[in-house]
Amino acid sequence: MTTVAFIGLGNMGGPMAVNLIKAGMTVRVFDLVPAAMQSLAEQGAITAQSACGAAAGADVVVTMLPAGKHVRSLYLGSEQQQGLLDVVAEGTLLIDSSTIDADSARTVAAAAAAKGFEFVDAPVSGGTAGAAAGTLTFICGGSDAGFAKAKPVLECMGANIFHAGSAGAGQVAKICNNMLLSVLMVGTSEALSLGIDNGLDPKVLSDIMKVSSGGNWTLEKYNPCPGVMPSVPSSNDYQGGFMVDLMVKDLGLSQEAALSSQSSTPMGALARSLYVNHARKGNGRRDFSSIFEQFKQEK
Repeated sequence: MTTVAFIGLGNMGGPMAVNLIKAGMTVRVFDLVPAAMQSLAEQGAITAQSACGAAAGADVVVTMLPAGKHVRSLYLGSEQQQGLLDVVAEGTLLIDSSTIDADSARTVAAAAAAKGFEFVDAPVSGGTAGAAAGTLTFICGGSDAGFAKAKPVLECMGANIFHAGSAGAGQVAKICNNMLLSVLMVGTSEALSLGIDNGLDPKVLSDIMKVSSGGNWTLEKYNPCPGVMPSVPSSNDYQGGFMVDLMVKDLGLSQEAALSSQSSTPMGALARSLYVNHARKGNGRRDFSSIFEQFKQEK
């Protein structure tokens, strides 16, 4: 039986770890929040006292952390503290599903390779609902051999598994996707608000645009206008889903990458500015579709 160490049990990591348990794997977990570990223990996971304790002797390590500095610190350690690369057994596969800067992913991958380990950056798309349902999309960077080893594990948590290229490529593809998503959400919110301001029913307008040239994922799966679509954050006071603060983080990563490659991303830059402003108004922990409120006229 495969033993997986899963480190980072937040809104995404927790459900992902549960799906590994359901797939019959032995799952050892660690999180800085004890309640998160207890919740997983109740579903069959084995709790550990530390990240290194969870990872030691595991066949696979999966991490889901907030930012690049956390991933570098966990894997590489410091003069005062061991990193995962110091304690994992020979042949352990390392998978990081955090959304971080590509340079951090490449740095950890190079350090892992120097010690003989396969490291795959595998950020996800699909949100908390996809994490719970096991239908996530994994966007992977790493060697062909690393991807081949990671795929069976990722298939226990996701429905679409892509190999984008070498180390860091998964992160680049992920931030490209989220930059586009932010632009689509802003544009959809703007268009719906224009229709509402001119007397249109947002449900009727959404149905029209869905099957017309303006059709996009936000209209089909994640309508930002309250009451148009059930079971999405906009119909639950924008609770749940993908937080504005996380979108701001990802858009910051996209603009850092654009500066590095001298890419022109005016729509991405504008979307970041709009989301930063939205977060500053106290919306950071609400779903990113709440950007709709920036265009809504007060009646």
